Amino acid sequence: MLIWTGFSLSIVALLYISRRSLWLAMTTAAVVLAAFTLSTSEMATVLARTFADPSVLLIAFVVGIIPLIGGALEESGEMDRLVANMRMGKRLFFAISPAMLGMLPMPGGALLSAPLIERGGKGVPSGVKAAGNVWFRHAFLLVYPLGSSLIASSKIASIGLYQAILFLFPAFLLTVAIGYFIMLRQVGGRMDYEEKFSLSGLLVPLGIILAAPVIDIVMKSTLHLTHPEIGTAVGVSVSLLLAMGIGRIRGRQFSAIAAKMRPWKYALIILAMFLFLNVFKLSGSPELLADLNMPPVLLCIVIGFVLGMITGRIQAPIAIVVPIFVTAHGAISLPAFAVTYFAIYLGYVISPVHPCVSVSMEYFSISMSTFLRRMALPVAIATLADLVVALFVL
Repeated sequence: MLIWTGFSLSIVALLYISRRSLWLAMTTAAVVLAAFTLSTSEMATVLARTFADPSVLLIAFVVGIIPLIGGALEESGEMDRLVANMRMGKRLFFAISPAMLGMLPMPGGALLSAPLIERGGKGVPSGVKAAGNVWFRHAFLLVYPLGSSLIASSKIASIGLYQAILFLFPAFLLTVAIGYFIMLRQVGGRMDYEEKFSLSGLLVPLGIILAAPVIDIVMKSTLHLTHPEIGTAVGVSVSLLLAMGIGRIRGRQFSAIAAKMRPWKYALIILAMFLFLNVFKLSGSPELLADLNMPPVLLCIVIGFVLGMITGRIQAPIAIVVPIFVTAHGAISLPAFAVTYFAIYLGYVISPVHPCVSVSMEYFSISMSTFLRRMALPVAIATLADLVVALFVL
């Protein structure tokens, strides 16, 4: 009874507080659950397991560095140069520009790509602009190796990051195809550019962004690393140094970037997530929930989707669903992880508490009902496809 009470109250705290702060929500949920289910010695074990784990600390470091890379690219104008030198038709521009800016991890970051969508969207309905801005901004979350949600989720599931990306790639292709051919079917014509094409303007910022995953892959494949996350940490550090060096960013500018991007918040999310995960595992909650004998499809697809929509997050639902699955069905396979992650992702992109959704609706002056009407068919098609695959792999 105490476990049920503690788990229920922790989930209420998580859902309520996450609207304001995810790291505070997960920390509070962990404390509430621990108070009902763990002894003093077990709490000490959880703290040591979380804050003395080099892998967790490295992931927190990596996730803290990533927004600084984005902030440096934005401050130096390199991201603007990248977008300005992508010469293409309007429909492709609608897809690529928010996707590229989606690599800048910041709350409500869709506000950065919204002006670009507005610029290229003359005559396009506002609902299409808002939906396209959200849909394509987050598409890379399925395969981007520097995406904090994917890094943390693969660690929680105890699977390799790049193996996860390989299995998520079909979901990424499906997402892009649905958005391009269905959501943007009313968008046509070519973009008008005032400046001449610059190859360096395209390749330099792209090189800064790609340096991190390339270094990460090379180090992991050629060196015997005590912790695989070391390669990722070196990669993002090099990318940050390149962004600062090429952008000629000095101390005062860097301080301003840090104040704006708040990298500590992202690092705290990782620490809080693993704190909650370790408390959750030790509390007996996974065993209790596994005893409910939920079918894997219900747990991974339906509950995953609903949690993604309710929380407006990916990491928190993964930290709940994966331990329950592992307890009930054993280690989660790569295909099972992929369909679970995709279901949570689809709930996340239409969540009313997702900041990018709210700022896009505000910028393009549309209602929630208009936004959901534009998103309904793409999300329904993607969810149905995910469900069909899940029936075979779960």
